[in-house]
Amino acid sequence: MSFDSFLSQLKTKANELKTEALKFKNKDFLNAAMAGSALIAMADGSITSEEKQKMIKFIESNDALSVFTTSDVIKAFQEFVGQLEFDKDIGEAKAYQAIGKMKSNNEAARLLVRMIIAIAASDGNFDAQEKNIASKITRELGLQPSEFEL
Repeated sequence: MSFDSFLSQLKTKANELKTEALKFKNKDFLNAAMAGSALIAMADGSITSEEKQKMIKFIESNDALSVFTTSDVIKAFQEFVGQLEFDKDIGEAKAYQAIGKMKSNNEAARLLVRMIIAIAASDGNFDAQEKNIASKITRELGLQPSEFEL
């Protein structure tokens, strides 16, 4: 094996390790984002394609989450939706538990609230049920709903 080939392999492995480390570091944020997305998308009883598209666009444009594949994002979202559909109370408890992990990270918490509001408004109607869920999520994160006009 030539030195150039060895160096190239070393760089590839280093990049793979960095990507895996970033995934591990941001897994809690991904779960919180998907939990919030599932709660807000299901608030009015149905999940629209606009809500799903807005969520995917947000994930793809967010540096911390761009290390995840679209299939990772969809899988995490579907898990939370499935839990909510199977047993609403237990599903909500698990979703709020995932969201609560962002409470100590003020920047991530604010970003999470902005994301769920954008998802809720993506179908052109930010209704009272969605506002109620957004307020609950905001309080779960230790933030004031009034700061986000809720």
